[in-house]
Amino acid sequence: MTEIQITSAFDSGNIEVLSIDGTEARLAIRRDHESDFYQWFHFRVSGAQGREVTLRITGLNGSAYPMGWASYNAAVSEDRRFWGRAAGQWDESRDGGTLTITYRPSGDLAWFAYFAPFSMERHHDLVARIAAADGVAYSCLGTTLDGQPVDCLEMGEGPVHVWLYARQHPGESMAEWWMEGSLDLLADPASSVGRELRRRCRLHVVPNANPDGSRRGHLRTNAAGVNLNREWNEPSAGRSPEVLAIRKAMDASGVDFAMDVHGDEAIPAVFLAGFEGIPSLKPEQKEGYDRYAALLERRTPDFQTKLGYPVARPGKGNLAMSTNQLAERFGCVAMTLEMPFKDHNPAADPKQEWSPERSMQLGRDCLGALLEWLIEREG
Repeated sequence: MTEIQITSAFDSGNIEVLSIDGTEARLAIRRDHESDFYQWFHFRVSGAQGREVTLRITGLNGSAYPMGWASYNAAVSEDRRFWGRAAGQWDESRDGGTLTITYRPSGDLAWFAYFAPFSMERHHDLVARIAAADGVAYSCLGTTLDGQPVDCLEMGEGPVHVWLYARQHPGESMAEWWMEGSLDLLADPASSVGRELRRRCRLHVVPNANPDGSRRGHLRTNAAGVNLNREWNEPSAGRSPEVLAIRKAMDASGVDFAMDVHGDEAIPAVFLAGFEGIPSLKPEQKEGYDRYAALLERRTPDFQTKLGYPVARPGKGNLAMSTNQLAERFGCVAMTLEMPFKDHNPAADPKQEWSPERSMQLGRDCLGALLEWLIEREG
């Protein structure tokens, strides 16, 4: 029987091939550079020729979030455009924790990933397309340790400064799909939501805050192995130039509303995390956050408020995290949006589970909720 071939030698690729026997393979995930984090995988299988493949990813008890593997099904595509799901079975007692993926491709090729990838090539296409739209200004906020630009797209004439930024954790690729949906709305002259937001706001959008980790196939860190969302209190050029550049631009403009877009490995739902533990919490900040969450929950069944992270005790908020740092630094309403790697169980999709398409739609819904929030605030 002809053996399958497996490679991850491409943008955001990550897998180590331990052995192949016909259509079965034993695999492991490579750690982020200079870090112990690992969970993101992205690889191509060829030579399947319509046969069922069995792919065992081993050693996952030591991954960043082993609790995320239960009830998880891998993303799979045969054309790199539509991403469905391949059946996964989790066994923590086998080979240091093993996820077994089974799939029968219709042709010779199939790509597997922890979530549908958003490549750096697609990122540059997105930036080029939006930067060419009327009323959009591009700026390079700085460069990364690998020499890549930290891209920012700005638009709008209003006095309210809104910052949207995503993918501090590069393996959370749903965050940049969210950005594509949001930016397409904001740059669309036919969109009434985009038009009214541009009239009321100056929008600053960073689609990918960690391009080095994205290209390298990291889960959570940049080229130096640093978790950028623990650098916001004291960013440095040597460890976290991405955060240093973004925070400097925020200091120059000010921040009235901020959203940091992420993905969560374990919780099967879309939810928000706030800044309740910051030392200088003001009632109007918390009221603004709660009102936005209520508006978004009313707007879309792809968001809920029952599941989420524990709330920090008063004065115990971690100011090294961006949402807390911005709420404390600017007295603004800030939040972290989390999307699932699995599915949004309150409105489940058995075919794709959480997907690029739903991430993009959620981006549009979040902006619609922001417009409602601003109109209520004006009243």
